[in-house]
Amino acid sequence: MPTYEYACDSCHVIFQTRHGMNEKGLSTCTQCNSALRKVISAPRLNVKNFNGPTEAKYANMTVKEELVKERELQKVYQTIWIPPEVKHSPWDDHHSH
Repeated sequence: MPTYEYACDSCHVIFQTRHGMNEKGLSTCTQCNSALRKVISAPRLNVKNFNGPTEAKYANMTVKEELVKERELQKVYQTIWIPPEVKHSPWDDHHSH
């Protein structure tokens, strides 16, 4: 399932979420109710077998450089991860125990 990013220009927040390509994405900010715009971002390709996108993002940086970069990014936009909606609850199972 792809990861999508939506930006709120009013409160400078980027929301990251996963949903199917044919599903409707986020439309309003959960903090200020302003309209969100879809952010075009590069796909995450793992060509060097990193454990995750964060490891790949900081592969050639020192810890100090990583912290400086993240502080700068957070001054512009705050990133909030919104997990996908749960479509099935294990408590909905009608089997007797």
